[in-house]
Amino acid sequence: MKKTLLAIAALAVSTSAFARDQIKIVGSSTVYPFATVVAETLGRMGDYKAPVIESTGSGGGMKMFCKGVGVDTPDFTNSSRQIKQSEIDLCKKNGVTPIERLIGFDGIAFANSKEGEKVSLTKEEIFKAVSKVVRVNGGWIPNPYTTWNQINPDLPNIKIDVLAPPPTSGTRDAFVELVMHKTCKNDYGMPKKGADGYKTMCSSLREDGYITEVGENDNVVIMKLTAEKQRFGIFGFSFLDNNRDKVQGATINGVDVDFETIADGSYPISRPLYFYMKKEHLGKIPGMEAYDELFKRMAEPEGKLEELGLITK
Repeated sequence: MKKTLLAIAALAVSTSAFARDQIKIVGSSTVYPFATVVAETLGRMGDYKAPVIESTGSGGGMKMFCKGVGVDTPDFTNSSRQIKQSEIDLCKKNGVTPIERLIGFDGIAFANSKEGEKVSLTKEEIFKAVSKVVRVNGGWIPNPYTTWNQINPDLPNIKIDVLAPPPTSGTRDAFVELVMHKTCKNDYGMPKKGADGYKTMCSSLREDGYITEVGENDNVVIMKLTAEKQRFGIFGFSFLDNNRDKVQGATINGVDVDFETIADGSYPISRPLYFYMKKEHLGKIPGMEAYDELFKRMAEPEGKLEELGLITK
């Protein structure tokens, strides 16, 4: 009798662990608008409830996703970068098997108000504007630049004022890797690791008032840029594309940001976009397989998500 009761109790715990009839998604603010359209489409089809999506940033989403298995953990996480080894290890430790889906590509725009001056920048100039420390005569000093023309006399004589994504954001991770790390690696010839390596010296944004971290809502950045035309902001290309009446992207290393330059790889700040699906929840949370398949179809060339700014595979 005791064994029977224990078996019933174990079954009840197992059932309650997946007593949810609605998909839960977290992660990247860049992928969020695409995922929202797919979720709403799935809900309108009638077989499943529309998934609930929370924009937490890529890093925050991965932490929640890899926390474990069960009703209190997400089924999917969106990411504007590939999963890190540390996150793979965390998932494994907690019994989570991530299934990776590459959905397309996106560029990172360095943008300002359309009422401001359109600028042409190099990645090194951006590095000198935003990095906590800069390289001078082979050594490192706290960033001394306060105006853009101090970096390059051809740039505007205006205060450096940049809105940056928070550390939990995949956009921030990609920006650090594609702009800061690559500048230090390619232009300065620095090694990856060590006390004077680029992972150590070239990963931190300045904290002296010239960079302002904003939340995961890129629409807030758009609003702030339209209110202050001398400011610049860092965010995904899809938000630039959807707000071309308000903001403009800087030319980077001589290349403008658009669908074609991101797709062909010539725009120097571009990155892949992903979502990750929890294998252990498949067959237990209704609609996961349908959402996965629907996202795949909507992300095809000339599909709905391409219309919204996704650069398709």
